[in-house]
Amino acid sequence: MISQADIYAAKILIVDDQEVNLRLLEHLLQSGGYTAITSTLDARAVAGLHQRHQFDLIILDLVMPGMNGYAVMDALRPLELEGYLPVLVIAADPDAKLAALEAGARDFISKPFDALEVLTRIRNMLEVRLLHRAARHYNTLLERTVGQRTAELQRFRGAMDATTDAIFLVDVLGMTLVDANDGACRLLGYARTELLALAPGTLLPSPPAPPLAALPG
Repeated sequence: MISQADIYAAKILIVDDQEVNLRLLEHLLQSGGYTAITSTLDARAVAGLHQRHQFDLIILDLVMPGMNGYAVMDALRPLELEGYLPVLVIAADPDAKLAALEAGARDFISKPFDALEVLTRIRNMLEVRLLHRAARHYNTLLERTVGQRTAELQRFRGAMDATTDAIFLVDVLGMTLVDANDGACRLLGYARTELLALAPGTLLPSPPAPPLAALPG
């Protein structure tokens, strides 16, 4: 669950070669409650800043001298291994907006700025970004847990096979063999896959036949 506090504490980078645009967007974000705002006039510094700070959102002007927004996104892409660029582009040309989305941007805002549009798109993007990050973190924990359980099972398997005794693991509810060690396979003369395909009841000795009743003389 993403909280309001998470959203307002998200790390945001503003990139524009016009000082007035930087200050306007900074003021707009601060007025909206955001607290972790960084800005730069130098497009060439963006990749290095993102590598160090891992911004949750980069508000990026497309038209800048020296290095345009498309080149910045190209520089950012190797840093986002899952291909999710947290980039909101600033563009006035409708064709440029479509091209930016095709280049990997997630959304766009138009010039001149509309305060409601800017804050709405920023919030929507941050919610998606933070949910994406939380899901990635959960998947990492899940993979780590699965790896730990696999290692534990491998250690358990090694301990089972190290003993000469026959060991069977039986699912009592389903009455199926879950596992058997090497000792059990040697005792009964089955390969493990063959043994696990059998019902546990087939491995039990047959009960002795009842004695025949004596015929009356």
